Amino acid sequence: MAAIEMIEIWRGGLLESAHAGHAVICDDTGAIVEAWGDPDAVIFPRSSCKMIQALPLVESGAAEAFGLTAAQLALACASHNGARIHTDPVGRWLAGLGLGEADLRCGTQMPDDPVARRDLICSETAPCQLHNNCSGKHAGFLTLNRHLGGGPEYVAPDHPVQRAALAAFEEVTGESSPGFGIDGCSAPNFATSVHGLARAMSAFAVANPDGNRREKAQASLRDAMTAFPELVAGEGRACTGLMRAMGGKVAVKTGAEAVFVAILPEQRRGIAVKIMDGATRASQAAITALLIRTGALDAAHPVVGQLLTGPLTNRRGLIVGETRLAPGFAA
Repeated sequence: MAAIEMIEIWRGGLLESAHAGHAVICDDTGAIVEAWGDPDAVIFPRSSCKMIQALPLVESGAAEAFGLTAAQLALACASHNGARIHTDPVGRWLAGLGLGEADLRCGTQMPDDPVARRDLICSETAPCQLHNNCSGKHAGFLTLNRHLGGGPEYVAPDHPVQRAALAAFEEVTGESSPGFGIDGCSAPNFATSVHGLARAMSAFAVANPDGNRREKAQASLRDAMTAFPELVAGEGRACTGLMRAMGGKVAVKTGAEAVFVAILPEQRRGIAVKIMDGATRASQAAITALLIRTGALDAAHPVVGQLLTGPLTNRRGLIVGETRLAPGFAA
């Protein structure tokens, strides 16, 4: 089954762009409630699956052994802006392990946070690996690695850290991964179907904090994300804005190349979206539409205007176009 058009961009009364993709909503059993496009389409979840990659950190007992806080668990699930509220705690986290920035394997990145970027440029200081949007995830990997006693190259696909991540990934998606690609942060990113990714999110949605070890880990990561939306992404980001708009009742997470997921505990649902052309504006609009459809997000909230229904303006502030849902998607 082919991808279907989901998001349209209109200008001057004409369709200018159309973004096609796949989306799945799963119920509390992992079964498909609604789907658009091909639920079996195989994708790389990219950073949308960081809460899955963090499962071994909690399940292994490493998080408890090292006294990790909910804020640190949120950072382990984050694709952050590189602001001081992100980099400072990651630096302290590493120091608490007796490690430093050089022990990270995520690579350097100029921060997206405007204040942090300005400070680096004005001081003629180069960014470091703490600024990488995945530095929190990698601090989590290093914590697990310290617990397991593995070698320093923790991003190697055959390293105990990544073997644990793969095992958790296949268990919660309910599928054997057909392979992996190397993510922007150098860690393996395991492939799954859109349905598998949504199934995993529904498992996080229904996880009981008083349940078995897996459920406790899922609930702690989910609740950390909703408690600290500013750590998961940052100011001006869709993840942070959407979680704030839903009052901490839903966890959402973006991934590169236009993947977006949502964990909806009250609705006992999980959602996964993949836009095939990789356009983030389209994945943000699509997940917003699906959150409205499930009743998790108020259609009148200002964040909806920012991500879906608001007019497109040019550099003079003139209204020049609009975003629309394609016919047949999430209406």
